[in-house]
Amino acid sequence: MIEDFTPENQKDDDLYEHHAFTVDKGQAPLRIDKYLMNKIENAIRNKIQTAAKNGNIFVNGQTVKSNYKVKPFDEIRVMFEHPPFENLLVGEDIPIDVVYEDDHLLVVNKPAGMVVHPGHGNYSGTLINALIYRFDNLPNNSSERPGLVHRIDKDTSGLLVVAKTEEAMAHLSNQFAKKTSEREYVAIVWGNMEEDEGTIEGNIGRHPKNRLQNTVYLDDEADKGKPAITHYKVLERLGYVTLVSCKLETGRTHQIRVHMKHIGHTLFNDERYGGDLILKGTTFTKYKQFVDNCFKILPRQALHAKTLGFEHPVTGEFMRFETEVPEDMQQCIVKWKHYSKHQDLL
Repeated sequence: MIEDFTPENQKDDDLYEHHAFTVDKGQAPLRIDKYLMNKIENAIRNKIQTAAKNGNIFVNGQTVKSNYKVKPFDEIRVMFEHPPFENLLVGEDIPIDVVYEDDHLLVVNKPAGMVVHPGHGNYSGTLINALIYRFDNLPNNSSERPGLVHRIDKDTSGLLVVAKTEEAMAHLSNQFAKKTSEREYVAIVWGNMEEDEGTIEGNIGRHPKNRLQNTVYLDDEADKGKPAITHYKVLERLGYVTLVSCKLETGRTHQIRVHMKHIGHTLFNDERYGGDLILKGTTFTKYKQFVDNCFKILPRQALHAKTLGFEHPVTGEFMRFETEVPEDMQQCIVKWKHYSKHQDLL
């Protein structure tokens, strides 16, 4: 419940906070509907405008219309008469692949296509729904999400650690914050990478024109994003694509996807970042058919969280887990191997 952010004709306990933002000090005047479009993932403008019309958007404790211009340090609340759907957590009997489990934590191998936590447009079928069905009293993280220490994208497969106790949550979260955990991903990227290995550094933040993407900000714009470091190493060159290992030093949203695009090697079949187009290769019809077949075999971004390492929160032992690259990525890799051996790619 939120106090002091309700219109006069409603009681405090009639409204629930769905979103809250404090406007940055450098924010230029901007209509609040446009501002919220940039801040709320998967938001639809007419729904924001309807919310304003119905008195559900508050700035500094007062309702505002959609044409209100936000100012630095404005306190914005979006309030509705029902709790946020993502807070209405219901346990669901969904199979999960548990790689390791003890009294303090578990490690899960998440399949591609499974959302980690409920959110806009995904209120069931998530990993959290599966976890709360299996376990009682999982500790909440700072975002009130039971058990979650970190997350990976819906269409990324691979390993996640889940905390079962408050002590484990605090200890593991601290390791991720201090960058002492180990996370290695395997990816297929477009293009033949020039260097065998390297490091990508660049602050990551919301894309200024496409709110569904993040982008890299450098130099004088670095304050718009958060520091991000990715170490990569070429595993195999496959002609027009490259199989790479990526080790995260930080854990920003879409970090590998954004960093790889930034250096000109967008992830294979990454629809959000343009990798679902033919970015390298010939104009031959047979080649287009070959790539389309690869897209059908691997209908998602080619990214798998292969290795996860961390210090056990109670025993202090460093634990490392690995999982096989899933079948869809393996099949795609085999096709590219075959193609690169039987075609003149120079």
